[in-house]
Amino acid sequence: MPTPNATGSTSPTVAETLTKLGVDPKIGLNPVELQERFNKYGPNALAEEKKSALSAFFAYFWGPIPWMIEAAALMALVVKDWGDFTIIASLLLFNALLGFWEEHQASNALDALKSSLALKARVLRGGKWEQVDARTLVPGDIIRLYLGDVVPADCKLIQGDYISIDQSALTGESLPVSKQSGQDAYSGSIVEQGEMVAVITATGGNTFFGRTAKLVAGAGSVSHFQRAVMKIGNFLIILALVLVVILVASRLFDMRGHYGRVVLLRLAEIVLILLVASVPVAMPAVLSVTMALGARMLARSKAIVSRLESIEELAGVDVLCSDKTGTLTQNKLTLGEAQPWSGTDTQTLILMASLASRAADNDPIDLAIMAGLKDPSVLKSYQQEKYVPFDPVDKRTEATIKDASGKVFRVTKGAPQVILGLAKLSGTDLEKAQQAVNGFASRGYRTMGVAVSQDDGPWAFLGILPLLDPPRPDSKSTIARARAYGVKVKMVTGDNVAIARQISLKLDMGANIQPATELFPGDVIKGQIPLDAAEKIDQADGFAQVFPEHKYAIVKILQENGHIVGMTGDGVNDAPALKQADVGIAVSGATEAARAAAALILTAPGLSVIIEGIAEARRIFERMTSYVLYRIAMTIAIMVFVVLASIYYHFFPLTAIMLIALALLDDVPIMTIAFDNASVPPQPVKWELDRVLVISSVLGLLGVTQSFGLLYLGDTLHHLDHPQ
Repeated sequence: MPTPNATGSTSPTVAETLTKLGVDPKIGLNPVELQERFNKYGPNALAEEKKSALSAFFAYFWGPIPWMIEAAALMALVVKDWGDFTIIASLLLFNALLGFWEEHQASNALDALKSSLALKARVLRGGKWEQVDARTLVPGDIIRLYLGDVVPADCKLIQGDYISIDQSALTGESLPVSKQSGQDAYSGSIVEQGEMVAVITATGGNTFFGRTAKLVAGAGSVSHFQRAVMKIGNFLIILALVLVVILVASRLFDMRGHYGRVVLLRLAEIVLILLVASVPVAMPAVLSVTMALGARMLARSKAIVSRLESIEELAGVDVLCSDKTGTLTQNKLTLGEAQPWSGTDTQTLILMASLASRAADNDPIDLAIMAGLKDPSVLKSYQQEKYVPFDPVDKRTEATIKDASGKVFRVTKGAPQVILGLAKLSGTDLEKAQQAVNGFASRGYRTMGVAVSQDDGPWAFLGILPLLDPPRPDSKSTIARARAYGVKVKMVTGDNVAIARQISLKLDMGANIQPATELFPGDVIKGQIPLDAAEKIDQADGFAQVFPEHKYAIVKILQENGHIVGMTGDGVNDAPALKQADVGIAVSGATEAARAAAALILTAPGLSVIIEGIAEARRIFERMTSYVLYRIAMTIAIMVFVVLASIYYHFFPLTAIMLIALALLDDVPIMTIAFDNASVPPQPVKWELDRVLVISSVLGLLGVTQSFGLLYLGDTLHHLDHPQ
């Protein structure tokens, strides 16, 4: 029976959809069909409107600054000063070429970064599952959706029990929607639970997302970087206007009513050029190129920025909340000595846990448990009828199994506290189990509980499997390096307090581990946060028993305490915390949802990648600060010198051509600052514009003193000619 879709109309059945698309769900498309459909429908991407190179170039002749230079050139033309006109026009052209080249460089760097962040999809083609770039998907492709995936195109769910999808960005629904076979999933939505197989029904601009792109289009916020550039520009323009008023008043007083047309045009030309000189024309472009080239350097360090402005935030991070597993530890688990329960032998315990696993997922926990089987071939005697993957909220996996005799039973493995709750252990049994878990934890082991249910009856606890995930060899030294950089690393883990404290002590991170369940006894989502939580979070060395909503609250409280916070994450439920953080960091192997929410995406595991990224971001920031100081100081020096010298000597010491040349050509040698061997500041950095403006103003005035002194010496000692 047809099912309703997001538009309210009915959707074809699975059989009708497969017939219409002409695809076998067990085989998928063959290479010939794939090429034909790709030629027909094009890439699975929204069409981007890109400016042509010609229009981008001519844009540099349109705007307030070009208008001023063009007006000056026109005035030179009116008074028939062909030399000034030629040089001013040439410099205008040079400025356009310089800006165009810088924009092209930055654009190329961003395009390269975007291509490395391309969405991936698991697709069945020619009977084999493979991972491909989502841009290559076509209608009729069979795909598999997992927890944390961003749905790559509109599709019809055709196989599996159910999935829960967050499609709030598309339909406005605030809660995830449960979907089953026969229903539609839409491009851009996020899988929050479950897994299913689906067939692609629409790609690119033909998707629901493509047709309603305006729903996700935003005005865009102004970044710290943009605000800094605007504040600098406003400061210089105000200074220029004050100097222009002084200059004009002085010249008009000197002329005392002898106002000729040519004289006034010359004065207007100088005023325009002085205003042009006041604006650091190339500053936004030079800073953007510096950040773009810096982003390339970060990418070589295995850290990819999703937007250039995030480099600024990364340079200012002073608290880094880091996941334990895979970032501080190796994420290479080994199975310790199992502790069976109630007469269960060790190999049976490991077998039951293996049946609640799936090797195809390459999950480190599953692989470590299955490696503990003495005879892996025993798994062939069992058939996995149904599998419920790990969920970050339920914290367990579950499988329905049929043995060789046809008997069906259920097995589950997961966090011990969850499994003990399912099995309803109590009294001395519960106390004994908890003591075992705590004993393993005190030695740095994380543990998995295992339980079985026969004939849909109650769960029976089978035992505990200890798993050791040792710290990465470089973690301790990297944390010490972070501390030297003024960055406090706080561990965030779902493991219990004992495990977290053991790892924290091994890495010299401290012993103050706060259990999130005690920090936030109420409903975090509803804002039920104790008053003393802020102080505890600020002083904590790490957090244990953390759920995704706790991560978000921890980040928010640290920010309210005045910190610039970095937060690592890998799962779909980490997305809110990654978005809230000043720098959300998707670790290596993170889900597409986490990558989409993050400002920094790691392509290699380990904390050292993040710390090296912070160091590189600080170098980039130092280069930008050096350029800004230089450019503001030079601008102030030129403007103040011209005005003071013209008032003192009653003539302009610099012609319009000289002013433009100084204003524009100063940026040519300084562009190499993008490659400067900058040192790493020992503490987090951020824009301190008041300090920057004061320092650059002092340097600028020193430049004025130097220039004015040279002019005065030249005039008094060498008797320079004065224009008549």
